[in-house]
Amino acid sequence: MGTIKKGILGGFSGKVGTVVGSNWKQTAYMRSLAQKVKNPRTPAQVKHRAKFKMTIEYLRPLAPLIRIGWKLYAHKQSAFNAAVNYFMKNVIGRYWVWDLEADPNKFLISRGSLTPAEQTTTTIGHNPGVTSMYIVWGDNSTVGDASKDDTALIAIVNKDKKEAIISYNDYKRDSGFGRFTIPNDWVGNTVYPYVGFVSNDGKRVANSVYLGLRTIPENPL
Repeated sequence: MGTIKKGILGGFSGKVGTVVGSNWKQTAYMRSLAQKVKNPRTPAQVKHRAKFKMTIEYLRPLAPLIRIGWKLYAHKQSAFNAAVNYFMKNVIGRYWVWDLEADPNKFLISRGSLTPAEQTTTTIGHNPGVTSMYIVWGDNSTVGDASKDDTALIAIVNKDKKEAIISYNDYKRDSGFGRFTIPNDWVGNTVYPYVGFVSNDGKRVANSVYLGLRTIPENPL
């Protein structure tokens, strides 16, 4: 049974006939009950579920970063859901369930109009027992609306392990680089590094830049 909270013209929660009422962020919504599907495993449905599974596995380790990098697109949905929708529509290619691919060059850990990173590169260094990856960018804090105080949003994604190293409060635009310790069990794995920026007041976000895939080499020391 549904419950009307604000009179006959207000929103309601619960089920009334074939309609369900709910609220999200103080906004009332109504939706129809889902109909039973005779064949829940049509090729289109199987493909959609496979794409959704791949998307969630890719984005889940990045969730704290996504909440910052995609917050400007959180209109009547969460920032994470905005990133999910973009990923499914723009990042996953191929048409067959068994041949789905995520294009790392199309993925964005952050999205917006703030001046993006420039002169980006990666280097890998070794110390006894420790492998480090350096994410490097040029200090372009005098270009466009960039500022030296912009915070770097960084991700190193290991798709095979379904893990990621992330940073969203450690480095500024004028830092020029970030250093990250690579887990020993990532040796031989391919990783996808990204860097974006968010302004100091959090109101502007830059499209992230993909730095190209790297394979983690064995530490020779």
